Amino acid sequence: MNRWIVVIGGILIQLALGAIYAWSAFTGPLQGAPTALSEFSFTKTETQAIFSVGLLVFAIFTIIGGRLQIKHGPMKVALLGGVLLGLGYILASFVGANFIGKLIFIGILAGAGIGLAYVVPIATGVKWFPDKKGLVSGLAVAGFGFGAFIWVLLANPPSILGFTGLISQQTGQFAYTVTNVDFAFLIYGILFLVLVISGSFTMKNPPAGWKPNGWNPPQPVAGKASGASLKPKAMLKSKNFYLLWMMFLVGALAGLMVIGNVQNFAKSPTDGFFAYGFSAQEAIDFAVIGAAVCLPIFNGAGRIIWGQVSDRIGRGKTMIAMFTFQAAMMAIFFYTTSNPILFYVIGALIGFNFGGNFALFPVCCSDSFGSENLSINYGFLFTAYGIGGIVGPILAGIVQDVGMSFLYAFMPAAVLCIFAAGLAVVYQLGSKK
Repeated sequence: MNRWIVVIGGILIQLALGAIYAWSAFTGPLQGAPTALSEFSFTKTETQAIFSVGLLVFAIFTIIGGRLQIKHGPMKVALLGGVLLGLGYILASFVGANFIGKLIFIGILAGAGIGLAYVVPIATGVKWFPDKKGLVSGLAVAGFGFGAFIWVLLANPPSILGFTGLISQQTGQFAYTVTNVDFAFLIYGILFLVLVISGSFTMKNPPAGWKPNGWNPPQPVAGKASGASLKPKAMLKSKNFYLLWMMFLVGALAGLMVIGNVQNFAKSPTDGFFAYGFSAQEAIDFAVIGAAVCLPIFNGAGRIIWGQVSDRIGRGKTMIAMFTFQAAMMAIFFYTTSNPILFYVIGALIGFNFGGNFALFPVCCSDSFGSENLSINYGFLFTAYGIGGIVGPILAGIVQDVGMSFLYAFMPAAVLCIFAAGLAVVYQLGSKK
């Protein structure tokens, strides 16, 4: 079949899976205090716990999905992931303002579905595109970043757009009601089922020994060991695995800290737009535009562009540039709420750099350990994302709940990005040997 059909199907799947990056649209509606705009009364830490548990379960189930994919094929695993994701949101719509219920159905069940389906388009796409690994890896996961743009706007668009979303209500005592929030979860669950099931039918591996016309595999460098077909046990003995794992951990921690808290930061009474004289409605609009438009769109673009850059200049050099750039953006972001345009630009660039992780690390895994076992090997590497998803968002949530400044969340993340850039230098030097 035409190999580009696999890419289209992968994008459909990833559009649904990107719902986890739209979580910031729900953090405000799920929090009752201090604005009293919502019937819910979750703390900021509780809203971040749902997000973080979802990320951790997502990461764990990429390993399980990788194993199942080898045994049962990519189509069946994608189908199973889509069913779990859709059911998770649908069931969450029936538990009302019950924190444990939301945690179980969205954090655990839906997170498991995302993890099962996520690695399918990546592993399948790399097998169909050995000549364009960076590009197709970026395209395969671009929908994940762009999906957040759709789901945030559909749920809770800024008032300047002139229409209300699924969970916003302009009249009555509360802006956000339990009924409206749960209705949004129900609609999302149905849409996720349709998208992932549709895309899963294109997830088929190429025939054994297949390669693109006119393309021949690159010859191994003399004196350099090849990782063409390493299994997880052998991979876990490799220094490169731990270099990649630590870099991925830092990249995930920094990016997810901002994605999970961008709206809370913008609406913070001490660090956000309120502190610089903007009205409550302006702060809400700025927050939604940053979370729904700038960050996810550039997140998706970063996955494509950083992947292409790595095909041209090499993975190591690209990661050095990406982490150095991200360190600067994380350090600057705290100071952007005095100017909405600056907030949009820096937020977009953080999303752009963060998106690069998901194009670079799969192909680094393939380059170092081979594409034959990529579906399971990348699952082990992806556990770094799960740990980063726990530490980053919850750190920012705790900082808010104890009354500290976001400065104490963003600056440590910037320092860690510098550390990751140093690890990328080591990786680059090792790749030349």
